[in-house]
Amino acid sequence: ITIFIHELGHFIFAKRAGIYIYEFSLGMGPRIFKFNRKNDETDYTIRLFPIGGFVQMAGEEVEIDEKIPKESRLQSKTWLQKFLTIIAGVVFNFVLGFVLLFVFALIAGSVTNKTYIGEIKEGYPAHETNLKPGDLITKFNGDEIKNQDLFLLDFTVANGETISLEVKHKDGSYETVTITPKKETVDGKDKFVYGFGLVGDKKTGFLSTIEYSFRKGFGLIVQMAYTIVYLITGKLSLNNLSGPIGIYNVVSQTAATGFVNLIYLTALISINVGFINLLPIPAFDGGRLLFLIIEKIKGKPLAPKIENTIHSVFLFLLMLLMVAITYNDIIKIFIKR
Repeated sequence: ITIFIHELGHFIFAKRAGIYIYEFSLGMGPRIFKFNRKNDETDYTIRLFPIGGFVQMAGEEVEIDEKIPKESRLQSKTWLQKFLTIIAGVVFNFVLGFVLLFVFALIAGSVTNKTYIGEIKEGYPAHETNLKPGDLITKFNGDEIKNQDLFLLDFTVANGETISLEVKHKDGSYETVTITPKKETVDGKDKFVYGFGLVGDKKTGFLSTIEYSFRKGFGLIVQMAYTIVYLITGKLSLNNLSGPIGIYNVVSQTAATGFVNLIYLTALISINVGFINLLPIPAFDGGRLLFLIIEKIKGKPLAPKIENTIHSVFLFLLMLLMVAITYNDIIKIFIKR
């Protein structure tokens, strides 16, 4: 669904701009299904491996296809037409994500994203501190925390280490507490338990649902931005990323907990795909937008063959990264079991 919506955005705006489209594909690898519409040059296909999709437009290939009229190639279109065609996939992903968050909140209720302390378990380290249900976490290891999404990311980075929390008690006073987790082994796997959880006030109503979808959607985007920063600085490693196999595993586990949770996860994945594609890296939509911005500044585009070669090289590197992440997925899911 996420890939289809992304590629549909590219497809619709490419068609509107008059760009020749060879193929609209769901999946990668060998074709297993194809059909054509009357008076339409595009092949609509489903391919064997459900790990992506693409819209193949004239003008994207390294070697220019002379059979396609110049005015039907991507590179010959106006700057605005190219910009809208490239950005459309990301926009469609964000729209899908925000709509699904709205549907999720409409069914399950909208929960505030504040970092309020919920349950505190007896017999665990958090119970030995002055933490109380209803306390608001304001800082994590000295860094200001504004929502649950950033807290959970920083909590993941902590990876079982001693943490420091600044909390605001119900009486308005502030206190900093330090918690060293308790190590437990469950089903042969070690995990670190701090003994507290987060809670949010649940609201209902149309306006609160709209407010939740935007607040949560933008909160997830900020969380992903921090994730990229943490990957670059080494706070997170490639082991924290998931490829198609890891995502399939998470989706199957989430589906077992109910359809409503699957709606939320689909929203998360869609926003994630949109955000990643905005990164200014060649082969991503953000990389193509970067070349468009350079074109606007210079007043003329880069030679299509040079630009497309750069995208092809980076696409190959991304495929290598995907192989590495998929290998980690296999190790985490199958070997470590």
